Amino acid sequence: MSAQANRTGNPRLGAQASALIITGIEGIEARAAELASRLKLTVEIASSRAAALRLLARRSYAIVILDQILAESDAEGAELIWKNSDVAIPLQFNFALAGSSRLEREVNGALTRREREQQLAVAAAAAALDDELKNAITGLLLESQLALAEDNIPPRVVTRLRTLCEIADRLRQRFQPTKLPRSTTSVPLLASQK
Repeated sequence: MSAQANRTGNPRLGAQASALIITGIEGIEARAAELASRLKLTVEIASSRAAALRLLARRSYAIVILDQILAESDAEGAELIWKNSDVAIPLQFNFALAGSSRLEREVNGALTRREREQQLAVAAAAAALDDELKNAITGLLLESQLALAEDNIPPRVVTRLRTLCEIADRLRQRFQPTKLPRSTTSVPLLASQK
């Protein structure tokens, strides 16, 4: 069973956003359709652990929502579902006690936290790569400048080393921040010696 909604309405969820609801509760289709419509994602429903595992084997989900009653009655099955959920956000929810608006808030909150965590991870990876590149460029510039300072270097090698220095210097300048907030300090890379 599945409830689908137009995914273009919520750009933060992207084209792949989907949820798997695992519950045996009656009338879940209407709640799933409402959730799909409000959050602009695809919702699939599994009524048993076996059905959930089959769906999890076929595709990835942004979030997997397991009925708390099923989780408590079959702890091993719940653990197996979580292990097979890949990178999906695990969410345990009591469908018997909580309404559709609470489900929507819980799912939306979990997806928002996931988006923020992904943004932070991308920013951290970009900063690490930026630092690594800056260090490599600084090393390249320093080594080529030190090589130029050596005595008795053949003219062809001097020309190549100068070209290497110029390339490294251009790269260094590209990585210089253009504008920093007042509270931020920056230490420039090794200044070029011309």
